[in-house]
Amino acid sequence: MTSVRNVLVVGAGAAGTASAILLAEGGVRVDVVERKPDVGALGSGITLQGNALRVLRRLGVWDRVAELGYPFDTVGLRAPDPEATLIAEIADARTGGADLPAALGMYRPDLARLLVERARERGASVRTGVTFTGLAQDADGVDVTFTDGSSARYDLVIGADGVRSATRAAVGVDLEPTPTGMGIWRVFAPRPAGVVRTEIVYGGPCHIAGYCPTGENSLYAYLVEDAQDRSGLTPEQRVEVVRALARGYRGHWDDIGASLSDPSLVNYTWFEAHVLDRPWNRGRVVLIGDAAHSCPPTLAQGAAQALEDAAVLAELLLAADVLDDGLWTAFGDRRHERASAVVAASVQMGRWLLDGGGGDVPGLVGRISALIGEPA
Repeated sequence: MTSVRNVLVVGAGAAGTASAILLAEGGVRVDVVERKPDVGALGSGITLQGNALRVLRRLGVWDRVAELGYPFDTVGLRAPDPEATLIAEIADARTGGADLPAALGMYRPDLARLLVERARERGASVRTGVTFTGLAQDADGVDVTFTDGSSARYDLVIGADGVRSATRAAVGVDLEPTPTGMGIWRVFAPRPAGVVRTEIVYGGPCHIAGYCPTGENSLYAYLVEDAQDRSGLTPEQRVEVVRALARGYRGHWDDIGASLSDPSLVNYTWFEAHVLDRPWNRGRVVLIGDAAHSCPPTLAQGAAQALEDAAVLAELLLAADVLDDGLWTAFGDRRHERASAVVAASVQMGRWLLDGGGGDVPGLVGRISALIGEPA
């Protein structure tokens, strides 16, 4: 017997679909609702570190991820000079184990679609363009109403609906992410032949300029600046801003800047961070992924931590006979300190840059790599 027989997952991102896949495999009836009509409609690229790849292998999608994405084992550091001089080539830690790449770049919508397909293959019901309108729980379950007029009762609701989680608000958790002082331009562009790994420049017009291959013909590039209000820019102006910033770098940035023309492939957001104090559940509603914690992408751990949440939660739910405080204590013991350490380190890296440099970046990266190298 498992601790739950039927579960609602709110949100079809990485945390939600991973939970659905693992619970459905364990014989639980799982419904997933996602307010967006198309989970693969928006997004640029994503960098998946080894610990994320370890969970994706557990989900049974590693072969497809490897086929669609672009794996690599080193990181390049370049100077903000006219030659884009290569300063160092650093072996990246294989945090998922020796039999997986250190990291992999992927087009984010491809990953989203792949995980939804896998959830459906394993027997989960996934409804898009639908979300909940009400949650009413008692000691034995949660009654849920939906925007399509339907209703159902569940043993557990998993809120995996992102940074601005409606589930979090619905259970009375008053928590909003805090801006860290940085903003990021993200672009999706053709991959120049010489881009075969993540390469980063510190300094120049921005704090960070980097790119990551996401497939044979694509890459994800990003420019990190002081947080600014860019909301008044037209789509065309946004493209021009990115082109202007890209001109401050050379090498492959020449090709990246020249290729930019489609405003839909350019977006801008602020870095934010938060961690929900323990416990992450309120009765029979539990928050995971960005609903429980979020961090700047300075360590590329957002999706990885969300996937780890899902894997640990599913493991505990399937192993237990009852849903009780002991299960939530075990979940918190395995996830809260680990996620908090990743968030704190991600914020610290940005803070050092905002303060003008300094700080033991290699030491910090090494400590986090050692932490995430151990399975969650």
